[in-house]
Amino acid sequence: MTFVLPTKSEIASAAQIVYAAMPPTPQYQWQQISDALGAEIWLKHENHTPVGAFKVRGGLVYMQELLHHLPQATGVISATRGNHGQSVAFATRRCGLAATIVVPHGNSKEQNAAMRALGANLIEHGNEFQESREYAIALAEEQRLHMIPSFHRDLVRGVATYWMELFNAQPELDVVYVPIGQGSGICAAIAARDALGLSTRVIGVVSSHALGYKLSFEQKRKLESPVTTQIADGMACRVPDDGSLEVVLRHADDVVAVSDDEIRAAMKLLFTATHNVAEGAGAASLAAAIQAGAMLKGKKVGLPLSGGNIDHQIFAKVLQP
Repeated sequence: MTFVLPTKSEIASAAQIVYAAMPPTPQYQWQQISDALGAEIWLKHENHTPVGAFKVRGGLVYMQELLHHLPQATGVISATRGNHGQSVAFATRRCGLAATIVVPHGNSKEQNAAMRALGANLIEHGNEFQESREYAIALAEEQRLHMIPSFHRDLVRGVATYWMELFNAQPELDVVYVPIGQGSGICAAIAARDALGLSTRVIGVVSSHALGYKLSFEQKRKLESPVTTQIADGMACRVPDDGSLEVVLRHADDVVAVSDDEIRAAMKLLFTATHNVAEGAGAASLAAAIQAGAMLKGKKVGLPLSGGNIDHQIFAKVLQP
């Protein structure tokens, strides 16, 4: 079935849900970053949401629609590496529902603590996201919980609200770079661009240590790829989602890959130039823009700082000379 992108009016209705819980996030042109890239760089600060990442927007919209269509729902379950889980826990707490979140062993300690603080019942299972996801699906059936997927149209509707903020503020962007995990971010960017009738190029960014979406984009078919990234948890996708991949294949202008070392360099530049903390996936868009180099000279570029949730010990190592 063809995935239908959210319309302008649907994104506007999602914004009403989002803004009941949080204000719009800012977008700034940080001069040191613009100077470093030789382009006009606009940074969208999704690290300033109540959970430090863009995912909360999708969680709020999804939960509102769930209660509308299934008012008898009492509990939900999902799998995550962190930001999606925080968004689910934040939204369910506002709605009075119970949330169970499954994470892989070795997941971020600070992400786990944040999800527990928001009231989630946290379960550790598996060594990677896909194993956690499959276990969550089994638990959902066993315990009669509603399984929240990592990709869904209502999640995309919510996430698209931040892209509408950026595109409305800066409608003449030549290109935006969007990190890809399970795909809600890039699909939301495409939905907002198309809803506003803009010509901005949308380029997806994957980890060079998790190439599923890039290989699939290049070969025009779904391909799995092993995950070995050590810094970009939010991009640690082994199996592309069918719905988001369809949108990427139809509408993305390109998909590029950045290494862990390139991401670390981008995290460090973000901190030294703006004193904002970026997690690995949160800095991937800047890493891709740095990689593009002279191709962006004189261009107007939009980059989401899509999340700032990184354990302090890991971040301290990134900042070391």
